[in-house]
Parts: sequence; structure tokens; C-alpha cells
Amino acid sequence: MLREESPVYWNKEQEFWALSRFDDIWAATQDHRRFSSAKGIVVGQDLAAGMGDLMPMMIMMDPPRHSALRKLVSRAFTPRRIAEMEGSIRATARGLLGAFIERGEVDFVHEYAGPLPTIVIADMLGIPNEDRQQFRDWSDRLVQVNPNDPASVEDATNAALGLYGYFTPMLAARRANRKDDLMSALLDAEVDGETLTEEELLGFCFMLLIAGNETTTNLISNTAQILSERPETLRTIAAEHSLLPAAVEEFLRLESPVQGLARTVTEDVELHGETMRAGSKVMLLYGSANRDEREYADPESFILDRKTERGLAFGHGPHFCLGAALARLECRVAYEELLSYVPDFALADGAERLLSGPVRGYKKLPITFEPTSISAR
Repeated sequence: MLREESPVYWNKEQEFWALSRFDDIWAATQDHRRFSSAKGIVVGQDLAAGMGDLMPMMIMMDPPRHSALRKLVSRAFTPRRIAEMEGSIRATARGLLGAFIERGEVDFVHEYAGPLPTIVIADMLGIPNEDRQQFRDWSDRLVQVNPNDPASVEDATNAALGLYGYFTPMLAARRANRKDDLMSALLDAEVDGETLTEEELLGFCFMLLIAGNETTTNLISNTAQILSERPETLRTIAAEHSLLPAAVEEFLRLESPVQGLARTVTEDVELHGETMRAGSKVMLLYGSANRDEREYADPESFILDRKTERGLAFGHGPHFCLGAALARLECRVAYEELLSYVPDFALADGAERLLSGPVRGYKKLPITFEPTSISAR
């Protein structure tokens, strides 16, 4: 195991370091001076970094600019605003359920875990209903990119350009006619007395779509897999929905939707007898850290009432995920609604994992259950 034998590991083939212990990663996420995000957050062919000139994204910035931009967008994710979204999220979840629960089978990703966050983030940005499926397609192609496959990289690049081409005229339309959505709010936002540039606005929209969509999709999908493998836990939660908030934290820890992100060291860093040279990429393995026995007792087990003081599923420090509370809310509501109608389910044949380095989730996840109907509740 890397955590035991090589906590600072050098990957010769792709030329990057990997940190796998909880405390080391916890410290690195807070040390933006030595562990910089400005040169990309993915090891290998960094598509996001390649789009940086077109759409500079907050996730690939360091303080102080990052701090100023984060302060602006955080206004869309205040506890009050998130709480106000619960009713619409619940209605959306119920509507999605109504389309398949009478069949007794469903591709869980395609018809539930995927559409729910897509609709939520599209509503926030003011995306018309008729364009949501296209947005889902672009998002999937970006996250499912295989950096070692040139064709996959080209397809993801085309998806990114599609988003860029869509958002540009949409921003122009909002400038001429403001609406009650996040995009309009960003147009009026100021940093140090200056409004955001066109490129920064595009970067915000791009980042919110991808981060707000895929992370939550994978959280909801991974949860289905965890519960299907633990039928007793599934029945317990189905009978008592108040257990879901604590359960969501354990879902996040055990199957982190983002398994790791990269930083670039700005100076030589010595750790555990190794020296990471300035300019080197360092992969922060969140998934490993969240199973570190130094931080968690019996880390490989799902413990419903585990008392978790720290976690890295959403990162930590300056780049802690702004949408963490929204993702938790969406997952909780998704399962409160699902388990109200479908208290038991099982995985069917045909599950297919995503082929994406930092992301852990499913491309397809067929499940079966006893058919029912919304009116039966």
C-alpha cells in the first residue's frame, strides 16, 4: 500500500508525485504558496489548463485573485439560498422517479443520478429546458476524457468549445436583458471595484456546470452501489430517513466522487525522506486519504453512525468545494424520495465505470426493484 510503504510516491511513467496519507494532503490543501493550483489540477494532458486562455477558472487560480472571485460566487451558495432550493430539488426528484418506478428497472445514472444535478445547476444558470440534454452531453464528454487516448481528448476539447460557443451569446443576451439567475448576478458582481472580464464570466459558467453536475451525479450513483452491497443498511435507512445526513458523510468518505486533484510545487518540498522538486506535479489522493487508518478506525467498513471530524471528499483549504452543501442536499433529497417509493433495490448486470483519472463514478448503473407508482405513496 502506498500509505504504508511509499507515502510520497514518484510515478516514473507520467512523472508526478502522489501523496496518499490524510495529514499530508490536509496540510498541502492549505498551503497554496508551495502547492499551487495555477498550472492545472489534473496530471497528464490537462484539458482544463488548455482551456485556460479562453476561460480562466477559479479552481485553477491561487490567492489573492482566487479569494476575491470565490467571495463573489459564494453568494450563490449561502446556507439560506441552499435551504431555499430544497423544495424545487424534491419536486424534480419526484418527477424523475415518476418516469421509471412503474417499470421496476432503470439505468440509475441516465434517468436519475445524472438528470437531477443537471436540472439543478441549469436552473441556477438560467439554462432553458430544451438545452439541458445538450449540457449533460457536453459535461459527460469532458469528465469522461481519457488523457491517454488522443481521440477522447479531442472529443472533450470539442465539448469544451461547444460550451464556450453556447455561453458567449448567452452572456451577451443577459447583458441586454437581466434575469433572476446566477449568470445575471455575475454580470453585476464586482471585485475591487471592477466587474468580471468576459473570460472570467465564461470560466465561472464552465466551472459551475462541470463541478455542480458531475460530482453530485457520482455521489448519488456511488451511494446506490454502496447501499446495494449492504441490504441491511439499505433497509435501515429506508425505514428511518433521519439517518441520511450522517450516511451521506460516510458515502462521501468511502467512495469519494473525486479521487484526487493535482497541484504544482513552487519550491523544493521535503516529506518522508523524499524531495519533490520545484515545478513537479503532485497528485493529492483524496480517495486514499479518506480511507487512511491513521484518521479513521476500520476505514474500509461502512459505519452508519461514524463520527467524522475531518474529510477530504470535497477537498479542503482555499479550494474547498463551494457546492459541497448543495451536493449533500441533493444526495439526501434524492434518497429520501427514492426510498419513500423504492425501499429496496439491487444492482443488475451491465454496470459500467467511468474511465476518468480523478473521477470515481458510473457511466451506466442498472438497478432493479419492485414496481410501484407515485400515487401509491
